Amino acid sequence: MISLKSALAKPFARRIYKNIQKWANNPVETQDKVFQSLISKATGTTFGKDHDFVSINSHEDFINKVPIRDYEGLRPYVEKVVAGEKDILWKGKPIYFAKTSGTTSGSKYIPITKESMPSHIEAARNAILMYIYETGNSKFVDGKMIFLQGSPVLNEQNGIQLGRLSGIVAHYVPKYLQKNRLPSWETNCIEDWETKVDAIVEETLPENMTIISGIPSWVQMYFEKLQQKTGERVGDVFKNFNLFIFGGVNYEPYRAKFENLIGRKVDSIELYPASEGFFAFQDTQKEKGMLLQLNSGIFYEFVKADEFFDDNPKRITIKDVEIGVNYVMIISTNAGLWAYNIGDTVQFTSTKPYRVIVSGRIKHFISAFGEHVIGKEVEQAMQEALLDSSISVSEFTVAPQINPKEGLPYHEWFIEFENEPEDILYLAKKIDESLQKQNSYYFDLIDGKVLQSLKITKVKKGGFQEYMKSIGKLGGQNKLPRLSNDRKIVEQFPRKN
Repeated sequence: MISLKSALAKPFARRIYKNIQKWANNPVETQDKVFQSLISKATGTTFGKDHDFVSINSHEDFINKVPIRDYEGLRPYVEKVVAGEKDILWKGKPIYFAKTSGTTSGSKYIPITKESMPSHIEAARNAILMYIYETGNSKFVDGKMIFLQGSPVLNEQNGIQLGRLSGIVAHYVPKYLQKNRLPSWETNCIEDWETKVDAIVEETLPENMTIISGIPSWVQMYFEKLQQKTGERVGDVFKNFNLFIFGGVNYEPYRAKFENLIGRKVDSIELYPASEGFFAFQDTQKEKGMLLQLNSGIFYEFVKADEFFDDNPKRITIKDVEIGVNYVMIISTNAGLWAYNIGDTVQFTSTKPYRVIVSGRIKHFISAFGEHVIGKEVEQAMQEALLDSSISVSEFTVAPQINPKEGLPYHEWFIEFENEPEDILYLAKKIDESLQKQNSYYFDLIDGKVLQSLKITKVKKGGFQEYMKSIGKLGGQNKLPRLSNDRKIVEQFPRKN
């Protein structure tokens, strides 16, 4: 028998689908409206006056008056906002700061305003509704759902609430979902990640879990603890679990491991949330990529990644982007971020509508020898190498070995295996071949005998979690870079003897 909640979800999903089609089918006009609205509303702010917003009438004007900045570039303005001053980056004061731990900037305080907050909530909701619209499956709304996230405990600084984004969002769970949502408030507030996951296992075991959500690496830890506790696969423990919602990292390297832990395939929805804005979500199970949120108070610019570090890189809008090109995404938002580099690189998979995949981080690449290998390439290489094999990988990262004890330099892959290969040299060969096929610079360096083929170093089981714990970043929204241009991270890894 279909419940009322499940029955009502379908007409609601249809309505949201129609609303999304209106702006998705008029992308350039939608972005023009967002741009004009942002500029006009911020003209009277300190930032708007400093950058002569009153005379900005076009994207060309904006490029001439507002340079691309990262957090460090915007810091003088943010510090005034943190100190409690009004009308600095956006009118009034923000309602929250999402505190993030930057790798280069220390703690970052990302403003969230009353205008920007709704898009953080609505995009996640709309992702689920688009799934219901496409599949007709709405039964899961009657079950329990879990989102593995940071603590919802907020602090206050000069009258502004301060916390992690996932903790802030926890305060906005709609009333109709509150009874369905786990973990409990008390469990969610546990700071120590391992203790928290143990408590979540206890709370969820007796429940009818239908949706599980979180960053794949941390959901994997939850699944493994469930399996240790029960001796059963997750899909047998939660027979009605059929939808996995994730964001933060690419799911593909984890997919085989997850299907083994669950014991069957489940549908998945990918989200692209960040403290700076909710940028995209997977709107269909049939196409690759996530629908770029063009109507959410965010104006997007793109710079080709391989030109980004030039003196004056070209900034384009969505109307000029091309499919398959690696772009640095630059945003201006109704939270007061202007021509802001969030550090992510994206590639478009479609322009009707505009869908993207996250290809990596502009700072996370290997180009020690001019190869410019990016996150998407190493993940695809791993994925292709594991196809049709029984090998299972828990986690991996890649770094250059510039000064080997003997022979040519190479890329070193640090891999924590769940199920090891019989022939590790053959696996390394398959990964290397895929990487050469994807990246012509890497191929030329191997072919020209500048580099030798990659080598694999085994990391002991639990080694990645051990490392994250040692730097105080176990759990929550924290994730390890898929690759680095130096050896600072990998030198600290516990190797397998």
